[in-house]
Amino acid sequence: MSELPDRQAINAIIEGHYADPFSLLGMHQTSNGLEVRALLPDASEVWVIETSTGRKCAQLKCLDSRGFFNGVIPRRKNPFRYQLAVTWHGEQNLIDDAYRFGPLLQELDSWLLAEGTHLRPYETLGAHADVIDGISGTRFSVWAPNARRVSVVGDFNYWDGRRHPMRFRQEIGIWELFVPAARTGQLYKFEIIDNKGQLRLKSDPFAFESQMRPDSASVICGLPEKVVMREDRKAANAFDAPISIYEVHLGSWRRHTDNNFWLSYKELEEQLIPYVKEMGFTHIELMPINEHPFDGSWGYQPVGMYAPTRRFGTRDEFRHFVAAAHAAGLNVILDWVPGHFPSDDFGLAQFDGTALYEHEDPREGFHQDWNTLIYNYGRREVSNYLAGNALYWVERFGIDSLRVDAVASMIYRDYSRPQGEWVPNHFGGRENLEAIDFIRYTNRMLGNTAPGAVTIAEESTDFHGVSRPPETGGLGFWYKWNLGWMHDTLDYMKHDPIYRSHHHHLMTFGMLYNYTENFVLPLSHDEVVHGKRSILDRMPGDTWQKFANLRAYYGWMWAFPGKKLLFMGGEFAQGREWNHDASLDWHLLEGEDNWHHGVQRLVRDLNFTYRHHAPMHQCDFEGNGFEWLVVDDYENSVFIFARRDRDGNEIIVASNFTPVPRYNYRFGINQPGAWREIMNTDSVHYHGSNTGNGGVVWSDPLPSHNREHSLMLTLPPLATIWLVREAE
Repeated sequence: MSELPDRQAINAIIEGHYADPFSLLGMHQTSNGLEVRALLPDASEVWVIETSTGRKCAQLKCLDSRGFFNGVIPRRKNPFRYQLAVTWHGEQNLIDDAYRFGPLLQELDSWLLAEGTHLRPYETLGAHADVIDGISGTRFSVWAPNARRVSVVGDFNYWDGRRHPMRFRQEIGIWELFVPAARTGQLYKFEIIDNKGQLRLKSDPFAFESQMRPDSASVICGLPEKVVMREDRKAANAFDAPISIYEVHLGSWRRHTDNNFWLSYKELEEQLIPYVKEMGFTHIELMPINEHPFDGSWGYQPVGMYAPTRRFGTRDEFRHFVAAAHAAGLNVILDWVPGHFPSDDFGLAQFDGTALYEHEDPREGFHQDWNTLIYNYGRREVSNYLAGNALYWVERFGIDSLRVDAVASMIYRDYSRPQGEWVPNHFGGRENLEAIDFIRYTNRMLGNTAPGAVTIAEESTDFHGVSRPPETGGLGFWYKWNLGWMHDTLDYMKHDPIYRSHHHHLMTFGMLYNYTENFVLPLSHDEVVHGKRSILDRMPGDTWQKFANLRAYYGWMWAFPGKKLLFMGGEFAQGREWNHDASLDWHLLEGEDNWHHGVQRLVRDLNFTYRHHAPMHQCDFEGNGFEWLVVDDYENSVFIFARRDRDGNEIIVASNFTPVPRYNYRFGINQPGAWREIMNTDSVHYHGSNTGNGGVVWSDPLPSHNREHSLMLTLPPLATIWLVREAE
């Protein structure tokens, strides 16, 4: 190598078009000895300092007024550790040269990243504080295989892309650089000259913390420590466990009354967690908290998949929030969105000038419904980025479950597309085979790597085996939202009771397919927005009937097979639609006891009663856990069924969805004896009419409904009651 680079090379490195900066910058052995080259814009004087002795070895000459320095160290042939004493604006600074450090990626990491099977790609890619050769700094790496040049820019280099161009690892398409003195808390981005020669400034896809909109820089911070896996998580998420989920949008659960501003993670820890525990829920589900640019997306258009949003505080404060939930005995579910991402220029879109994370063809890569981009799951690096993110939230934050958003949009190529506007798979079908493979891999990986953590699918079609193991052709989710049950039962409840006899099947149809999946019964945020009205406001009748209908419906829901989910505000019957820009209507609970207090007490009692009695949850997905006792009384709109645990213990559930009390209502039962009313949604405690059965009812040896014994009950108007058999 000659001791003086040519003018063409100097121009290229300064203009940001030199493909291999390490071949030019740093210390090199030449025919005249050791040569040191540095690009230091605005520097007036540069000396090479031997680190071990602190003595000046050589002064570098300025070969270009734009800041290119070069010098030969006389009488030295072998490389040694050195620093640069640089004078800027009359002040001398001692710095370590980023171009004296060797390659960063280890061979095994490179192999696994190229293969797309790295369990924890976030341990390698992104920004990581490190000490190399005794020097503190940050190692940066980013996947951008088609870029012409990538520099890391930030607070540590005046956001000047000339100062830190990165090394390109051509075999895996990753750019890397160790920047001495870049430290935790500093902002950074990647400055990319893309394959078309255009300059792009991109946030780090693997950033562990980011600025909040409208700013979009990434923040250097350490990788969160692994959270010790809780032994009780597996039992809490099990198929036979009582699972009652409180779904929350952190930005609008409650706000400061003086300025309508969000509560912080710390304030939510102090207020939300005790409330959820007091209400008897077992799980708290957080709508997406990944960093996102648009508040109105509710987090479902994330750009920072690895960064908890700064809207409510720091990443560590969020970790503390999760730990506090665990300490209170609550499991935490996180809404996870691997199905699409926004097209903001600072994000993943056209990352290196090509459709790197998305598909090039808009028929495959553009979501018409949401104006977002669709991940290219067939690209190993993209699937690895997403699967690694799933494990990241579980291992590094202690998240107990991931609820995966919009699964149907992932697994069907024709999702919400007319004929001719989608591309079939290579077999000519409509399934997105690559997305299906990604889902199966991620679910299998989590099951093997993080035992006890589970995934829940929001899947709106009848795709076979969503919650069945991949080995049997399923997708491998543990649970699936039962959107069919939700639509059918809400459609039934909106009808005036006088017409419900004509829609009786809407309440019974769910049992025909109940055992095809492991279902969660969801009354989610999607049901209280966009003109659908609140759950309370969908109920027919006057105020009394609206609240009675709602209470009866909740009693039915908590008794029906399947785990439970209720969106915030539903537990006290919020009257208006949810607004993400405002607090829930907590003022409805102020003052004297009222209808809303009654619903709140009911939900709390439903939760604790449901959790206490094994028949209500233990056999949700087993055929012997449910039996219709009265299924065809459409004229009276009465439904009666038994729930059963593995020991044969039963609870009888009876619903009367008309405002007419049904006195002396007789029906056949399996187990004779004394039956005690443990739940009555018409109780005066819940602001009902207090019609009921006064505690214990004895069965009679009178045949009914093809059974030898029967009960005769009073069925309250617009109410659901639960009865448990007393011990002999």
